[in-house]
Amino acid sequence: MATQIIQIDAQPHPGQATVHNAMARFKVLAAGRRWGKTRLGVHECLEVAARGGRAWWVAPSYKMSEVGWRPLRRMGSKIGAEVRKVDRSIILPGGGEVSVRSADNPDSLRGEGLNLAILDEIAFMREEAWTEALRPALSDRQGRALFISTPKGRNWFWRLWMRGQEDGDEWASFRYPTSNNPYIPAEEIEAARASLPERVFLQEYEAEFIDDAGGVFRGVMAAATAKEQIERQEGHEYSIGVDWARFNDATVFAVLDCTLKELCYIDRMTGTDYGRQRQRLIALYDRFRPSEIVAEYNSMGGPQVELLQDTGLPVRGFTTTNQTKKEAIDALAHAFEAHEIKIIADQVLIGELQAFEQDRTPSGNYKFGAPVGMHDDCVIATMLAWQSVAVAHWFMT
Repeated sequence: MATQIIQIDAQPHPGQATVHNAMARFKVLAAGRRWGKTRLGVHECLEVAARGGRAWWVAPSYKMSEVGWRPLRRMGSKIGAEVRKVDRSIILPGGGEVSVRSADNPDSLRGEGLNLAILDEIAFMREEAWTEALRPALSDRQGRALFISTPKGRNWFWRLWMRGQEDGDEWASFRYPTSNNPYIPAEEIEAARASLPERVFLQEYEAEFIDDAGGVFRGVMAAATAKEQIERQEGHEYSIGVDWARFNDATVFAVLDCTLKELCYIDRMTGTDYGRQRQRLIALYDRFRPSEIVAEYNSMGGPQVELLQDTGLPVRGFTTTNQTKKEAIDALAHAFEAHEIKIIADQVLIGELQAFEQDRTPSGNYKFGAPVGMHDDCVIATMLAWQSVAVAHWFMT
């Protein structure tokens, strides 16, 4: 029997088409209510099954799984598939299948090899359902996964979304508000805006990962209005903050327009040897001519600072201790709270700022950094760039 090919939709709206056509193996989609997440996921499942593959639709609970099961059985009936209501499976003529599962008990998701897993409303799902059950199930078939949900703070869904922003190869992430769906009337969205608390509307309709009020940096999204600059503006002073790395983290150069107090440019690189890092920093210096470059001096930073100073660059080494880091972080945090700083709307920078946290150690000191599995390279580079403003302010007061 010839393989039956099912298109994602006769008329997918542009956002759905963009996600469908992306080549990444793992796709993370944050979208507002009624955007069309379910319709997209259903067609992805049926397309895989039409080619003889096995797809699972996984929801946080049995009750929530009905959201996917209803359109799956309706579409399955239209294309002549066998609809098994007892085990909630769709069997296509060519042998491919789609099953609807619940993540209530992650252990129940073990066992079968999958070509595709759709994780619906994963912001409400336990993380081990993915890490311990579904991810291994994709290995033998080199299967793919699509994570779909409206946001719910900064939980593991948000961390996956951030990974898609940083990776861009095996992982890709997307964020669309409800208004991106051209079939939802604008007046309906405005009615929701008028009747819902702002925080709820931003999360449910704008698909925003709401800034956690308990984080170190508050008002990050409100500050993300600066325009990117690619070279020096006449009459402006600049500084550059440098956070060095070589293998596991990223090296980041953050350019601050001290005149406007706006972080205006970020150069981020991974796996780059120190010689090339210095060359890129020199090139960045030539473009912006900063009055000061504040660079991390600890560990591998010391030799880099000294080599750059030998070339005549205005580099100041910053030695990080618990006390100096706390003072620098406090200065940057105060700048956000006092609306003194603006930043470009760089998703990696925004995500790191929102995730940055502090913990009190048994000795009573504070430890600052990124959550486990995440990075803070952009935060540290921004902190160092802001030192030029913070130190100048200290001398003036």
